[in-house]
Amino acid sequence: MGHPVGRESGGAVQPELPPGQRLQRGWPVTHYGPVPKFRPERWEFRVFGATADGEKHCWNHEEFSALPYTSVVGDLHCVTKFSMLGAEWGGVRASTILELAPPDPGVTHVMVWAEYGFSSNLRLADFADDRTMFATHKDGEQLTAEHGFPLRLVVPHLYAWKGPKWVRGVEYMTADRRGFWEERGYHNVGDPWREQRYSYQEEPGEGPEL
Repeated sequence: MGHPVGRESGGAVQPELPPGQRLQRGWPVTHYGPVPKFRPERWEFRVFGATADGEKHCWNHEEFSALPYTSVVGDLHCVTKFSMLGAEWGGVRASTILELAPPDPGVTHVMVWAEYGFSSNLRLADFADDRTMFATHKDGEQLTAEHGFPLRLVVPHLYAWKGPKWVRGVEYMTADRRGFWEERGYHNVGDPWREQRYSYQEEPGEGPEL
């Protein structure tokens, strides 16, 4: 999104980190609540809300797994201040879902829903970004349950809480409302390059209208 990706230092390109972040080797496990048990026969991915045709669109696990698979290279910036750089995420682009289940022209935001009722809101433009991915793999390996198998959202240009693990669906919305962590004091947008960590930092227009 126009942010610097590296800098020259001593003849080598050093990774550029958002403010307040530190480089992480490896991938820590961070989440709220227990790891859900995956039951493929019951699993369903839903797109609902303000769809263009007014209908709910659903894929079972076999159908979702047959959607076009692609990969992107993107960073993961955790609000707890670690950053994992240059990971290869494989799965289904969010833009593919938007093509298969188009939103109504009035849609401005989405709510991504996950197991146990967990949710995260995104501006439609962030969701539609070419790097936003419903990931099933990282660096060529299938995700572990602790890291979100069978499906997690990855939004490399936002803090990682905007990309829930164990995703089950997307709600199209014509007005913004806060998700799980946003209701609990986290920033409504979550841009790590602007260090948008907490709701008290929000400027006019960055949160839902009251």
